[in-house]
Amino acid sequence: MPLEPVTSPTSTDAATRRPLAVWLAGTIRWDDYLAMSERLAGDVADARGRNPTLVICELEPCITIGRAGSRCDVRLSDDELASRRLPVRFTGRGGGAVLHGPGQVVAAIFAPLEDLGFKRHDVGGVVAAFQRGLAAAIATVGCGSHAIVPGTHGVFGRTGLLAAVGLAFRRGVACHGGFLNATPPLDVYHRIDTIPARWHSTGGAAMMGSIEADMQRRVRIQDVRTAVVQGIADAFDMPRIHINAGLPVRIQPPHQPEVISRVG
Repeated sequence: MPLEPVTSPTSTDAATRRPLAVWLAGTIRWDDYLAMSERLAGDVADARGRNPTLVICELEPCITIGRAGSRCDVRLSDDELASRRLPVRFTGRGGGAVLHGPGQVVAAIFAPLEDLGFKRHDVGGVVAAFQRGLAAAIATVGCGSHAIVPGTHGVFGRTGLLAAVGLAFRRGVACHGGFLNATPPLDVYHRIDTIPARWHSTGGAAMMGSIEADMQRRVRIQDVRTAVVQGIADAFDMPRIHINAGLPVRIQPPHQPEVISRVG
């Protein structure tokens, strides 16, 4: 597969930028992740507020559908979803339909584009750098069969899409990030078209694979998490990294259930 051309942060000198705060947050419910994301997106937008923040976590089993996705990309009936206890949530992140659960590393970044070394409107540069960071992480754990395909968002391997990218941008702030499959069982993943055929003119739909399936040997998910942190920090030329454990913000219990409606 042809690789994307390399572009690098250029607009802001790394030495003058604030350090990257990394939070190792464990397993999070989707509703809590969503509440956390809203808080962080607002906090980092203030120039005197929170440092650029990278959250590494795992989501409890669910399916999320980004702005470019559709319910038809999930090839499971409502009864099958109910029997597997897989709620479907439409969300404002980029990208398509993604299954979440054990064995997947979620990497969510929240930062003004200037703090990542890019001009305020250089959305494409940020997406390309984020993809390079995930690709570097995959290479670091010894999986060499990966590529970034022009015109798509993600990192591909032999067994499918190893990492899906679903960034969002609000008034010069990057939000959300990517989902890297390290060790999950792939039976349900192969019934979800994370990159549907309608997105490109050649080839079929792309479903998610995993690093472990590509390498045909056991992979330690903690090694993948470490590689993701370093890969993203290097991709954005971050001057320093501060590692923290737990959630970066306190999550208040919701006063009422989230109302889910169809989008698009």
